[in-house]
Amino acid sequence: MSGPVRRHALVTGAGRGIGAAIAHALAADGWTLTLAGRDSAALAATCAALSHSGPGGHGWVSMDVTDAESVAKGVTEARAARGAFAALVNNAGAVETAAFARTDAALWRRMLEVNLTGAFTCTQAVLPDLVSAQDARIVNVASTAALKGYAYVSAYCAAKHGLLGLTRALAQELASRGVTVNAVCPGYTDTDIVHHAIQNITEKTGRSAEEARQSLVQGNPTGRLVQPVEVAEAVRWLCSPLAASVNGQAIAVCGGETN
Repeated sequence: MSGPVRRHALVTGAGRGIGAAIAHALAADGWTLTLAGRDSAALAATCAALSHSGPGGHGWVSMDVTDAESVAKGVTEARAARGAFAALVNNAGAVETAAFARTDAALWRRMLEVNLTGAFTCTQAVLPDLVSAQDARIVNVASTAALKGYAYVSAYCAAKHGLLGLTRALAQELASRGVTVNAVCPGYTDTDIVHHAIQNITEKTGRSAEEARQSLVQGNPTGRLVQPVEVAEAVRWLCSPLAASVNGQAIAVCGGETN
């Protein structure tokens, strides 16, 4: 957000991929950032590469969104270092594939914990700051899996549908308190998660990497993977003053796959 007052945003899963791209986009708009995640080396590298911030600069905290104590500790540390939060980007996520008949309770719980409960925990941790701020933002990075179904990722789809439901409920609840809540829903994006999916497909089917990639992008009318910066720009806009009347929306970044 441009202007003389630098505001503090928390971005989870910020060490690489979409999270790192979001961090760079928000830093360019003048936000002071706390990057959160489990990979300290990746967080430190991303943080060091961000554009300059105000006094105190950007920072990072080691945080596991599936652990409420870890979240509370990280939020407290970040607030003490860089002040109250005015935005939260719930980007941390993970995907595991399995046929539904082979999806056990442990896999189901893992997908819900990181993709849905993690956003719940982080939002509750920073909410007092957000309702005290002027024009605060929550952006949840969901997926096209929040808008449609995909085979072999039933637990992931259920979690992302839940995240979109949470987004819409909070948008109604928090609007009168000066907080907008929206979701961005990327299609298959050029990140480590998709690279691992391609590797999985090649190992299980014998197809080439290019054939595996094509199987993922065939639903995207543009015929390519989404780039992390494209998702980041949607988040950047939602966090800007120009998006003050945008609330409870699911913005698909997928080349028209869900049209």
